[in-house]
Amino acid sequence: METKFILYLLPCLFFLLHPSMANAINYADALGKSILFFEGQRSGKLPPGQRMTWRGNSGLSDGSTANVDLVGGYYDAGDNVKFGLPMAFTTTMLAWSVLEFGRLMQGELNNAKAAVRWGSDYLLKAATATPNTLYVQVADPNQDHSCWERPEDMDTPRNVYKITSQNPGSDVAAETAAALAAASLVFKRSDPAYSSKLLHAAMRVFDFANRYRGSYSDSLSSVVYPFYCSYSGYHDELLWGASWLHRASNNFTYMSYIQSNGALLGAGDDDYSFSWDDKRVATKILLSKGFLKNKVQGLQLYKAHSDNYICSLIPGTNSYQAQYTPGGLFYKESGSNLQYVTATSFLLLTYAKYLRSTGATVSCGSSVLTPSQLISLAKKQVDYILGQNPAGMSYMVGFGSHYPLRVHHRGSSLPSVHSHPGRISCNDGFQYLHTNSPNPNLLVGAVLGGPDDKDSFSDNRDNYQQAEPATYINAPFVGALAFFAGAQRAT
Repeated sequence: METKFILYLLPCLFFLLHPSMANAINYADALGKSILFFEGQRSGKLPPGQRMTWRGNSGLSDGSTANVDLVGGYYDAGDNVKFGLPMAFTTTMLAWSVLEFGRLMQGELNNAKAAVRWGSDYLLKAATATPNTLYVQVADPNQDHSCWERPEDMDTPRNVYKITSQNPGSDVAAETAAALAAASLVFKRSDPAYSSKLLHAAMRVFDFANRYRGSYSDSLSSVVYPFYCSYSGYHDELLWGASWLHRASNNFTYMSYIQSNGALLGAGDDDYSFSWDDKRVATKILLSKGFLKNKVQGLQLYKAHSDNYICSLIPGTNSYQAQYTPGGLFYKESGSNLQYVTATSFLLLTYAKYLRSTGATVSCGSSVLTPSQLISLAKKQVDYILGQNPAGMSYMVGFGSHYPLRVHHRGSSLPSVHSHPGRISCNDGFQYLHTNSPNPNLLVGAVLGGPDDKDSFSDNRDNYQQAEPATYINAPFVGALAFFAGAQRAT
């Protein structure tokens, strides 16, 4: 039913919004490349079907220093560290993309599910290897960042970091629970045994997060700051994790938890950002579905706050407060701004889907916004990323005719192990970082940090704030691209 509603209504909307651009961007191509990117971020033993062929096996002894198996997972960005918080968030968002828009992915659905599973396989091991313990990071980022090495060559210490009842981390644990729960829904029909294993692990990890409260930034400050410290605290992840567990399990225990603890965990607060750190807005949109579709009165508050968030993004409303560049790009901050653009676009489209399926609208004081207006704003953001911007540059590597060539990414910027089998040492790699030559290996599908508040972008490998990709930039973009690819095919 939901697929029919999307495919029926979007063709008209697609042409009405931008009739001159309707055929200018190939969203299906962008979708495929956005998923392919994750193969370039894989750690561990690569599968026979690996399509990013310049990559090789890496991190095959990860976890051995703690006598556990932590092989696999994703490197977060342009380095060789496995950070648990952004990896779990990436997995959650990949899974959410499949759940909301998987039927529009067509031939890319299996690749998207494989990307989810590469993350969930690792998180499952990290969550179940040792009782009352969650392994949340592999490698000391300070030492890793002191080298410019291919992941296949790395010889910096692969230290293992964990949270326990004595050294808690409710933020990373609850996000891990959310990821496992969301992934369990992805595989519920295709692999029910695996799905059940994920869900039960999610329940245990959430209980651990809730029972032993504290921030992992405090427990592991020396290797978390200033990389992925939890600035928003852990309350948002507890509510987010409970929300995903309720959706995955249909167990009223989690709805009861949400209703009993929501106020303490931020349900009544307005928030205007969504990222690997802050889940408050996304939780409200996720829970608003329960009110819109099932009329759960206890969730009406979440719909109201979701409306407030949407109103803040739309020029002309009473509560408008978002910032846009002269070229129309949503702008939040100088470092890796496109992470906020892709996440916001995903929420706009997901909320539009929930609204339209129930005939609802967004209330902005005396004005009303329709789902079509949300989709229009999301499309402008997606199109900007893919090249419809003042610079005429696609910020997705390998998409279009003009895209960044000097990506801040170790594996992509160094000669591959196939073309240069000899080891490239820690310090020897820096000559490749600082050269002006294009990256020898194309990290296809990578969405970079993006331009500044004046739409300016420097294609410079040393400019990590703009030129570095990250899994959590791409993950929500997968869902947004699937939406528009489906609309384009329906025309």
